[in-house]
Amino acid sequence: MRKLKRPTRKSVLWVTAGCCLAVLSGCAAGASAGSAASAASTGKNDKVTLTFLTFETPNLTSTVWNQEIARASAKVPGVTIKKLVAPSVDRTAYAKQLAATGQLPDLMIGVSPDGFAQAGQLAPWPDAQLKNYVDPHANQIGGKEYQLPFNTQPTPLVYYNKNDFAKAGIAGAPKTYSALLADCAKLKAKGITPFVVGGGGKDTWADMYPLIATVGTDVYAKQADWLAKRTAGDVKFTDKNFTGAAAKVSSLAKNGDIDKAGLSRSYAQTEQAFRENKGAMYPMGSWFAASADAKKPPFGVGVFPWPSDSGSLVMPAYTGGGMSVSSKAPDIALAQKWAKAFMEDKQNLDTSVRTDGSIIAIKGYRPPAGIGPVYKDTFALYENALKKHDIVNAFSIETGDNALPPGVADQAALGVQDLITGHKSPAQFSSFLDAEWAKATQ
Repeated sequence: MRKLKRPTRKSVLWVTAGCCLAVLSGCAAGASAGSAASAASTGKNDKVTLTFLTFETPNLTSTVWNQEIARASAKVPGVTIKKLVAPSVDRTAYAKQLAATGQLPDLMIGVSPDGFAQAGQLAPWPDAQLKNYVDPHANQIGGKEYQLPFNTQPTPLVYYNKNDFAKAGIAGAPKTYSALLADCAKLKAKGITPFVVGGGGKDTWADMYPLIATVGTDVYAKQADWLAKRTAGDVKFTDKNFTGAAAKVSSLAKNGDIDKAGLSRSYAQTEQAFRENKGAMYPMGSWFAASADAKKPPFGVGVFPWPSDSGSLVMPAYTGGGMSVSSKAPDIALAQKWAKAFMEDKQNLDTSVRTDGSIIAIKGYRPPAGIGPVYKDTFALYENALKKHDIVNAFSIETGDNALPPGVADQAALGVQDLITGHKSPAQFSSFLDAEWAKATQ
């Protein structure tokens, strides 16, 4: 996806868990018809019906979506929302299926614009509509923004079971990668699986987090524009640094630090496995913080950044995740008005923080009172990395001009399964990605 831009703001304005807010699982809620606002936008007095693609997660339930849709609709009379729910969290893949049959929804949240924008299927956001956003040009494609950049999410952080760490005699979070490996050995000596990783069924993307982490520490931290150079043909996945990052993931699996059987778990099952103490560490996006606070596991939860070899701080993160509008929506101006009403509603944003660990990237936003300790710890880690300029792109989640070509991220997730199970060596995995890149760019 895009060449991930390092956040440049000096102080963070709590960004909504992009990916996750994009997850807001929806339902329908229509406003009444025939208002003056609607007539001014559409030139008609009747209602406009817009389809809205959402998806559901353990955090973002149907009820959450219903409430958020209703609040936006109340602010934009004349719009009726017909909710569509993606059959898995991977709403981008589902949107591609719909587009292939001429059924691209009018509104989509958390759907990568790559491929859709280049094909002319999305309406660009005018700069005037982006003035409230901290990083208004976070994911430009051809100089235009096609998704509201309403949140930032560190992806991944490592959430861990404090009780397991204590049982294994681990005093605190590891600062270096060698210390992480030593901690894995201590956990296994106590019969505790170090890492919970999933990726089953349609949630193959859920296996990517260890690789996103090692690419961040071993590739992007040393060459922030690596993916842009890959686009230009100056580097390849088979280069030593990227293959070395893949080798770390492969070694974790070979050493039993990752439970290979866990790859059959869906995203929701993977989260539950961590809650059920089937592994001490859970590499996951920052949105898990809200879940850990709201539905507390029977143990204390800590969080740390995936450590680098040297111990220097590196934090992959993504900014985006908001609403996109189809270029064939029956009323683009009204659709964009509704989308902004949804994305910028204070209650909606507060709900996203509480339910999905969002760090909101809208100017002037302040989170609600009563935020839980895991969220506070997560945000503190992000804010520290931001101040130190230690934010890097999150591999495979980037969007924009220097993103992975459409479809390559999906193939990467399948390849990671083979990397973890041992069906592909690190060198074979890297060659596989170069081959998939070539196919996608022919």
